[in-house]
Amino acid sequence: MEIHQSAEDYLETILILKERRGLVRSIDIANEMQFSKPSISVAMKKLRENGYIEMDRDGYISLTDSGYGIASNIYTRHKLLTGFFISLGVDEKTAAKDACKVEHDLSEETFEKIKAHALKNDPHLLDHA
Repeated sequence: MEIHQSAEDYLETILILKERRGLVRSIDIANEMQFSKPSISVAMKKLRENGYIEMDRDGYISLTDSGYGIASNIYTRHKLLTGFFISLGVDEKTAAKDACKVEHDLSEETFEKIKAHALKNDPHLLDHA
């Protein structure tokens, strides 16, 4: 099943917030992404219907195994690409912004080649990205 970039962004944001806060609610996602609460509610409903997230009766959101797999993959790409761009001399803010733009569109082959090259030059790149 093909997943859209926006869904990947939501799942990645849930993962980041979960790591940062422990618990995640729709309002946290809205604040983090600077989207309206109604927009987030619609997106969360779609993610829930597609089996990527679960929501408990108190409104806390968690990733399912498939949702976590997607989020983790995108977040790893983001961290590695951001770190790689920084290692090339790009400032941190621009590097993170550019990583967001390309993390979804790179083929697996190209990403793996960048990853191998980047980690060969800096084996701890993912540790501090």
